[in-house]
Amino acid sequence: MHWLYLAIAIVAEVVGTSFLKASAGFTKLVPSLMVVVGYGLAFFFLSLTLDKVPVGIAYAVWSGAGVTLIAAIGWVFLGQKLDPAAMVGMSLIVAGVVVLNLFSKSAAH
Repeated sequence: MHWLYLAIAIVAEVVGTSFLKASAGFTKLVPSLMVVVGYGLAFFFLSLTLDKVPVGIAYAVWSGAGVTLIAAIGWVFLGQKLDPAAMVGMSLIVAGVVVLNLFSKSAAH
């Protein structure tokens, strides 16, 4: 169940971050509420994850997946460019998360 909580935390953080630009410095109500709700849910579910997963592992997975998903959203939906170095870097982040989950004895399974 703790990995499901972490997945929910990641999705909530990605939703919150996706609305940051649209909030226009928190001057627009609906996007601002989406940011606050997204981050609130993200931290709530991240905290539930920490009952079973060490904080360093949980944060590495949470932030790595979040960075990669936000970059993909920016590329697909916002027309932001990703050069080869950015793609390699994000691939390394994903590889790091995979290594942590498959081979680290520090990650709770």
